[in-house]
Amino acid sequence: MSNPTELKYAKTHEWARLEEDGTVTVGITHHAQEALGDVVYIEVPSVGDTLAGGEQAGVVESVKAASDIYSPIAGEVTAVNELLEDAPETVNADPYNDGWFYRLQPEDTSELDALLSSEDYTNHCEEDA
Repeated sequence: MSNPTELKYAKTHEWARLEEDGTVTVGITHHAQEALGDVVYIEVPSVGDTLAGGEQAGVVESVKAASDIYSPIAGEVTAVNELLEDAPETVNADPYNDGWFYRLQPEDTSELDALLSSEDYTNHCEEDA
């Protein structure tokens, strides 16, 4: 699966999408969910939490492992994907749409410029392999 070109990517395998309302939606990449295997539990931050860029924002647990998730940029959490509470496997099926984790009101949207493009993220994953 190719990585959507409209997204920005962290080396820690999170993606970020700037929405029309100025918020940023965050999730994990196809590469990350594939490496984890079947996702069975997700812990996301709470609405109102303030996160720094690179700060741990939650945990993803699969049948294989548990992995921390990190906030790609700084901001305040404005929404969480409640669907994941009862259906964490949604991340495996659709990591870029229904499988999003949370939304932030960013402190500074220019922080997105420091993240990787789709092509750079693909190269990063290939180098790690």
